[in-house]
Amino acid sequence: MAKAKTVYTCTECGASSPKWQGQCPSCMAWNTLVESIAEAPTANRYAALAQTAGLQKLAEVEAAEVPRQPSGIGEFDRVLGGGLVAGGVVLIGGDPGIGKSTLLLQTLCHVGHLRKAIYVSGEESAQQIAMRARRLGLDAGPIDLLAEIQLEKILATLQTHKPDIAVIDSIQTIYSEALQSAPGSVAQVRECSAQLTRAAKQLGITVILVGHVTKEGSLAGPRVLEHIVDTVLYFEGDPNSSFRLIRAFKNRFGAVNELGVFAMTEKGLREVSNPSALFLSHHAEQVAGSCITVTQEGSRPLLVEIQALVDEAHAPNPKRLCVGLEQNRLAMLLAVLHRHAGVACFDQDVFINAVGGVRISEPAVDLAVLLAIVSSLKNKPLHNKLIVFGEVGLAGEVRPVQRGQERLKEAAKLGFTHAIVPKANAPKQAIPDLTVIAVERLDQALQKIKEI
Repeated sequence: MAKAKTVYTCTECGASSPKWQGQCPSCMAWNTLVESIAEAPTANRYAALAQTAGLQKLAEVEAAEVPRQPSGIGEFDRVLGGGLVAGGVVLIGGDPGIGKSTLLLQTLCHVGHLRKAIYVSGEESAQQIAMRARRLGLDAGPIDLLAEIQLEKILATLQTHKPDIAVIDSIQTIYSEALQSAPGSVAQVRECSAQLTRAAKQLGITVILVGHVTKEGSLAGPRVLEHIVDTVLYFEGDPNSSFRLIRAFKNRFGAVNELGVFAMTEKGLREVSNPSALFLSHHAEQVAGSCITVTQEGSRPLLVEIQALVDEAHAPNPKRLCVGLEQNRLAMLLAVLHRHAGVACFDQDVFINAVGGVRISEPAVDLAVLLAIVSSLKNKPLHNKLIVFGEVGLAGEVRPVQRGQERLKEAAKLGFTHAIVPKANAPKQAIPDLTVIAVERLDQALQKIKEI
């Protein structure tokens, strides 16, 4: 097999060079030349391609539901949008040791009894994987194992054995002989992922790629890697906690922002049936500065405890610290609290924490954050069966949030008896055992908590 010719292409202007240079000779930009495979020119190339292209009318295309194969792990299926799709490419990233390989090995052991599965390991030896499967008590007999990092050998194996599902652990360790750069470089990751994606589509194989992450938490390698694949999943978790969260940030076959919750045990990852219990503290008695809210993660409502600590500042600049919430939004909410409710915190240190290590990005927790701050500032605990949600605007109004009815039903199911919600989210029909208090402005909410 003849070795493909490589060129170096500028990522800024697209100019090509036969050899690598620190500066692009065309646009004079620095460190923008990346290695790529040069295409051999052929006569009448475009005419030949046009004849083989399958042009068709959009109205004539029959839209059919994509069949899915359950992975055997319910929380993993939820994030995937119902299960694995034939020909789909899934990219899963996470910190080292978070449990990516463990989850995928468990998945293959479940699927392997019904489908043909191959585990391609580029980081661990076959003995290490066998020891992990034995330690987790998994029946890994039906799984085929390949310890290889050369792309061409991996593609030849997929072509020969034609499995239903293949795991590549990890994409940063795979290299192609057509490129001279080292494994993990931008050119290698881009070329290997493109070749594996092409093979998945042609052969109808479900390919799961494991990706490394940078110290900032984003997937390592070129950004085009996330555009090539069909689904992008992130594995999250506190190193000091046994709980793991897996989120979908891109999914061509399902909804994004779905959340799966696992607990790391001696026998591998275990599904958590009631994730709301993870994010609620169990206090022996009522404490000030604690407020329960309902956040929406994809299609799943989760109850989360928001804790606030307001203390007198002993420095000229009071501290504002958020864990699990956006810090800039806290400064805005404190200004709204002062302007429209008359509660000043300019001489107080304010600390906010979302219990359980969960990260909340939606503004539906604004009202709960402010009530927790007021509770801590005045040292008056809120009702222990009170649920609060709502977005707070700069004019002091409490705005409605999405899926308010689902949030209320989840709170009632877990035994909460009172709820302070935006007026537009008030249910038309009463929810059994739940007293809903609808408010339009922040000062109304502060008045209502005194009456509960």
